[in-house]
Amino acid sequence: MDITGCGTVFLTVLISFLLFYLIWDQIYRAHKLPPGPTPLPLIGNLLQVKNGEMAKSLMKLGKQYGSVYTFYFGPRPVVVFCGYEAVKEALVDHGDDFSGRGKQPTVDRVFQGYGLMASEGDRWSQLRRFSIMTLRNFGIGKRSIEERIQEEAQCLVEKMRTYKQLPSDPAIIISKAVSNVICSAVFGKRFEYNDKRFHRMLNIFAETFKHISSIWGQLQDMVPMIMNHIPGPHQKITTLLEELNEFIAERVKINQETLDPNSPRDYIDCFLIKMQQEKDNPASEFNMRNLLLTVNNLFFAGGETVATTLKHGLLVLLKYPEIQAKLHEEIDRVIGQNRSPNIEDRSEMPYTNAVIHEIQRFSDVIPMNAPHSAIRDTEFRGYTIPKGTNICTLLCSVLRDPTQFSTPYIFNPNHFLDSNGCFKKNEAFMPFSMGKRMCLGEGLARMELFLFLTTILQTFTLTSQMQFTESDITPRMTGFANVPISYQLSFVPR
Repeated sequence: MDITGCGTVFLTVLISFLLFYLIWDQIYRAHKLPPGPTPLPLIGNLLQVKNGEMAKSLMKLGKQYGSVYTFYFGPRPVVVFCGYEAVKEALVDHGDDFSGRGKQPTVDRVFQGYGLMASEGDRWSQLRRFSIMTLRNFGIGKRSIEERIQEEAQCLVEKMRTYKQLPSDPAIIISKAVSNVICSAVFGKRFEYNDKRFHRMLNIFAETFKHISSIWGQLQDMVPMIMNHIPGPHQKITTLLEELNEFIAERVKINQETLDPNSPRDYIDCFLIKMQQEKDNPASEFNMRNLLLTVNNLFFAGGETVATTLKHGLLVLLKYPEIQAKLHEEIDRVIGQNRSPNIEDRSEMPYTNAVIHEIQRFSDVIPMNAPHSAIRDTEFRGYTIPKGTNICTLLCSVLRDPTQFSTPYIFNPNHFLDSNGCFKKNEAFMPFSMGKRMCLGEGLARMELFLFLTTILQTFTLTSQMQFTESDITPRMTGFANVPISYQLSFVPR
């Protein structure tokens, strides 16, 4: 090609790019969305995400653009809310307006709008109403959920005794214990800790959490039209979730073969009975796909998030042995050594209650919350948020709001204690979100955290040969989930 030809091609490409940019800029400027960093064509504000730290980058932008701003995930605008006041206004005052489920490309290829977490509208209403009713207090069968947790907590400490005070990584055993609680309610049984299939299922949770929060996962959420076609570890997310669905399908088949409609044993039985009752109702959302994906959701929401919080909590107590000593004193005084902790003890243990709340605040397991979307055109603080726009309510910005917590970046149980040492609530404590789509498993999670932690500390003193810094215990603040560093500790019998 001669020089003239090369010049023509270059000029054509340049003009095409300029036209594309002008069209893009006009579309971008035409929106009456809140202000934010100027996006680039195709990649949006990708360059504003520093070092793969999505949550931290969004919090930093909030300081620059205010408590409500627009951030572009590729060509898709997302309205971001920062700080207690803005998040509360979005989730409570505009709870109906923003009750839709936003896009999350890392998992949408599997869920496709089905299941409790990914659905919206009437499907979501039916599934949520049924799940709340069925799982209320988890009183399925002859034993209450409190009894199930107490039993599992005892199994956990007995397993910990077998470590003979040798250093060990508590991650897997804690995940198994916590997941067994949801298993007992959903599947009607717990699994032995050496069950290989159960072990694989928990590995799936851990791997999925890791990949969604990785740089690869963040890129997929921002520019899925590119990342969905590029090989990399993010492609494993779909494979892992499908494998988990296969495991759930196996359990559902077992329930189907032994189902007694007059005597439901667990959540799956109740769902299967509901499917049969509504088989002739064309508007019913009780079908096999919603069953599999809702059970999948229940495991993530009711299993791995609580386990991750506990792992953070044990790490914090290794860093601050003086806090652990105060917990031991309160446990010995209120509960003693001759009985298992029960949930009624919580009201008599303000320091323990405050420490658990602070562990949840500080660990901030789901910093960006699950994505919401506007179900109608909505006026918010003078801006117009169009129907279908994704909404990001930064829980991390609430749990670290300096107007609500005196030392937002330091672990401090006094955030939840008054001057008399009594437990005090804080309206900005919202690790479970709030409003229409707040986590339906909040009561279960709070019960698990109290009973598991007090049972462990009633039985053991936690020590480690490793030395931990403030940086070690601080959440990574990357993407979807904050996962603690790997660490080892010894469980020393008291």
